[in-house]
Amino acid sequence: MKTKKNQTYGYSSGTKKNATLSENNSLLFWLLSSFTILFLIWSPFQKGLFNGNSFDFERPIYSAFVWSSIILLLIAIYGFYYWKMKTTSDMVSVAAWLIPLTYVISLVNAGSHYNAINMIYIQSIYIIFLLLAYYVARNDLGAAILKNGFITSAYIIVLFGVFNWLGNKITTYNWIKWFASGMVEPYYRDAVMIDSNGLRLTSVFQYANSYAAFLIAALLCTLFLVLSSKKWYSVGIHGFMAIPIIISFFLTLSRGGLVILPVVLLLVLPFLKPYRQVLYIIHLIVSFGLSLIILTKITNLGIQLNKDFNVSQYITGWTTLLTVSLINAILAVLIQKFAASWLQKILDRFNKFRFANIAIPVVAIVVGGIGVTVLFSDLGLTKLLPENVRTRIENINFQQHSVLERGTFYIDALKLSADYPVFGAGGGAWSALYEKYQNNPYTSRQAHNFFLQYLVEVGIVGLLVFILILAAILYVYIRNFIKQDDTTRDRRFIFYILAISLLVHSMIDFDLSYVYLGMLVFLSLGVMISSDAIELKGNWKERVIKYRWIYPSILIVLSVICFVAAVKSLSANSLFRAAAAASSSGKGLTEITTPLDKALKNRPLHPDYTNSKIDMLLQLYNQSKDEKYYTEALALLEQLKRQEPHNRPAVDKQIYAYAVKEQLPKALEVAKAEINNFKWDISLYEKSISLAADLGNKARAEKNTQLQNQYWDVAFETYNIVLNKMKTLESLPKEQAQGREFSVTPNIGLGLGQIEFIRGNYPAAENFLRIGINGSLDDPQTAAQTRMIIRYYLATLQKQGKNDQALMDKLAAKDPNEKQQVQNLVNAQF
Repeated sequence: MKTKKNQTYGYSSGTKKNATLSENNSLLFWLLSSFTILFLIWSPFQKGLFNGNSFDFERPIYSAFVWSSIILLLIAIYGFYYWKMKTTSDMVSVAAWLIPLTYVISLVNAGSHYNAINMIYIQSIYIIFLLLAYYVARNDLGAAILKNGFITSAYIIVLFGVFNWLGNKITTYNWIKWFASGMVEPYYRDAVMIDSNGLRLTSVFQYANSYAAFLIAALLCTLFLVLSSKKWYSVGIHGFMAIPIIISFFLTLSRGGLVILPVVLLLVLPFLKPYRQVLYIIHLIVSFGLSLIILTKITNLGIQLNKDFNVSQYITGWTTLLTVSLINAILAVLIQKFAASWLQKILDRFNKFRFANIAIPVVAIVVGGIGVTVLFSDLGLTKLLPENVRTRIENINFQQHSVLERGTFYIDALKLSADYPVFGAGGGAWSALYEKYQNNPYTSRQAHNFFLQYLVEVGIVGLLVFILILAAILYVYIRNFIKQDDTTRDRRFIFYILAISLLVHSMIDFDLSYVYLGMLVFLSLGVMISSDAIELKGNWKERVIKYRWIYPSILIVLSVICFVAAVKSLSANSLFRAAAAASSSGKGLTEITTPLDKALKNRPLHPDYTNSKIDMLLQLYNQSKDEKYYTEALALLEQLKRQEPHNRPAVDKQIYAYAVKEQLPKALEVAKAEINNFKWDISLYEKSISLAADLGNKARAEKNTQLQNQYWDVAFETYNIVLNKMKTLESLPKEQAQGREFSVTPNIGLGLGQIEFIRGNYPAAENFLRIGINGSLDDPQTAAQTRMIIRYYLATLQKQGKNDQALMDKLAAKDPNEKQQVQNLVNAQF
């Protein structure tokens, strides 16, 4: 028996109607709805609220947390009037708070306290938006507001991207810069980015693959709105926007997006009746067909306009796009007006068959498989595509660099998780710890898989909690979906499409590191359970209802805690910016330290703020030799290392602080220990070898041969580790790039060359020193080191009866005294 329209929340129709009317007319309902719309428009232009686990990305997230805490307060007040534990969804909405709770628990073993705290903030934002959507969308008006809010936001993002692709980036940014601050340039940076594949469209996300994930969701939602809209102009608007979305999708050059799109489509189609499945595929084919007709032209125009803007070409690009979009809009209206009812009459007879809804998706799989085979065959169909798109499609295989690299990330994530299996290593753990577990020296502060990154952060317990809550939401949604009529289903179905699109694509990329996209997932989950008709059973409900004021009261307390934490973090960020500005403009010490100290008071031991303070204290010590500065710097370093044990800048400061005090054994101890945490950071190997060489020299000067050999053995042991790791890199598949450079550097060659020179092993010394003799003698940062390398190299040659006059002349041209320096080394007695 199908549930009636006014029975979607577990009330009798009369009670539900009264509840809906009172909620619709409440000031709180409209405040919550308004906040949501504003957030959906504002947040994408904050770089999608990307969580980069550093100071550079935190401010918009803290601003979003302030917004969210206010929303939570409104939800709490709303709950005093309307919250009841009556349906399964009510229980799920409360249980969802277990998600941020698992992040709180994982704080105990956090690889980075700073990252972990930020993730608690972010997870709280997600649950707040789940609750917001759940309460707002319980009635049809609220569901419509959220649906129109998302689709409007999506269309703005798409059009913003197209404007940038067609070269009009400065004017476009001027339209939105009043609420999208933070750009140094007079345009939105990397809305169109360039990499080894050429120009790629990223719109607000500054990352093409995540934009592709968003476009998959936007496209499939748009096509559903085409076939479900009742008004012809609504069908036309959505049909019109399908073309810019598809064009944008191709311009991202995302191979992962091309692979994931059919997967998501197959997860969407079974929820539609057979005639709607056919209509959906027809609209998809027509839209893609028209898009492909102009794709090459739009691609080439964009590439040219981003090099050199030309008004005539700009107008041509927009005229082409708008014309084809208008054609698609007209065709969409005609298909819906004339073909929809005809298809429905023909295909509705199949509804009585048990597996009718999966028959067409199965056929689609077969046809799609044939299509892919034809596409990748030698028939030349890909030649119809632009060169950059064709190259990306033809390179789709399991041996390409991005696939192999992701496989490495996943294996490394499992290694990391094995050390923190139960509750994980805290929010942002991958970013903080991946260098300890990485197989090769890649640089990726994201694991490129949401579920594995989640496992790393909150362990098996946290991942299980998330999966159970997600499964409960899908169960509630599907069970209600089966019982509802088409009109009721249509109001919320795009949120299923949105959630499933982003979740599926996040299995191969870090889409949900964008808080905006994560928020969309949880907003969708909230809407999906908002029409729940599954009533809870048991007398315990009456006791819950009697004390139902407790839950809203807890939410009020949480909202206050969140608001205070958000405001303090946001204030600290502003103060640190003020300190940085004062420092860069050369202002006095007080004008720098006052805001910096206030920032640290609001957010103690924030790694970026603390490292900045330590830098300043060490500079002051070097200038004044006042021990109080050194003592304070060392104390801060020790506190920071306890809370952020894997903070890389802090390691360098610790080594430097010991070196300043001539405590070289301690500096060497730190460098050697940190190699285990940063196995592919060649600079730590350089520091270890250099320090060991210097300490050996010092021991030699003190006639302590045993200690001398002990330190020099350490230098060569470290060198052998480098060689072994270089052999490991040789075993990588040829298609996989190794990442950062990892080899025997001039620094390493100098340290080992000096040791061998002193020992009298001149051929070995020559081989080590030769590594750095081609360095620049003009670069202020490397000139001194290069001179020393050449000096020792020439002395080594003379010790063997050899000579390199050209190199000697090159060195002497910089300083005639260098000849004597070389001779002094030749004559030295060791």
